[in-house]
Amino acid sequence: MPATIYLNRCRDLLAAVEQQLPAIHRAADWFAATILAGRMVHLFGSGHSRILVEEMWPRYGSFPGFNPIVELSLSFHNLVVGANGQRQAMFLENVSGLAERILRNFDLSPLDTALVISSSGCNVVPIEIAAGFRQRGVKVVAIVSTAHSDASPSRHPTGKKLQDFADLVLDTGAPVGDAMVPIPGLDTPVAPGPTVGGCLLVNSIKAEIAARLTAAGHPPKVLTASALVGPEKATQLFEAAYDEHARRLAKLYEKLGTQS
Repeated sequence: MPATIYLNRCRDLLAAVEQQLPAIHRAADWFAATILAGRMVHLFGSGHSRILVEEMWPRYGSFPGFNPIVELSLSFHNLVVGANGQRQAMFLENVSGLAERILRNFDLSPLDTALVISSSGCNVVPIEIAAGFRQRGVKVVAIVSTAHSDASPSRHPTGKKLQDFADLVLDTGAPVGDAMVPIPGLDTPVAPGPTVGGCLLVNSIKAEIAARLTAAGHPPKVLTASALVGPEKATQLFEAAYDEHARRLAKLYEKLGTQS
């Protein structure tokens, strides 16, 4: 049964992520240090990698300390064709120089860290985003699908991939081509896996960060459903979390254009 095959392949993804616990702990160490320093962990993903950015923050079970950098021109898939269509997004994802214009919006610090996500690790904008962070002294954690990336040619003029500009690389465990289920009579497989593996990674990191912040005496303000804590407490947590996000974000703008 195709559904059973998919679920079994997802169990393989879980095993692949579990084998990376030391790297997950290292990423959590770096990210927690950034948040404790009053700075932000920058999140970037183009295309469908945007899903993992939004999984990290803001949603139930997440907390301030993350700066989601999502460019609609690279990730707005709903219309598919016509204005704002998928063809344009895929084209822009490989335009050199766009990443630098994105990063120009932020006053970055070596206290910051970044999580850059790209299943292939081969598209130009995520590669140049990671390179730009590194040039500014920001540690970069990359999430890729290693098997797929290894089988894919880089679209960057240098031939380098996202992994070449990362201080730490995490693997979703997904196969070449992303899709995991062969269908009899159909030439190509269906049902991709990178989002599943990626969500396992980012939520494992998130949980480890929360433990570190709490142990350090700074428990995070977690977005929590009213069904769990009641409407009054839920509203209080949401407002406090959003206010903290705004204060942290303000630091990324205050010195723009003033550096010598």
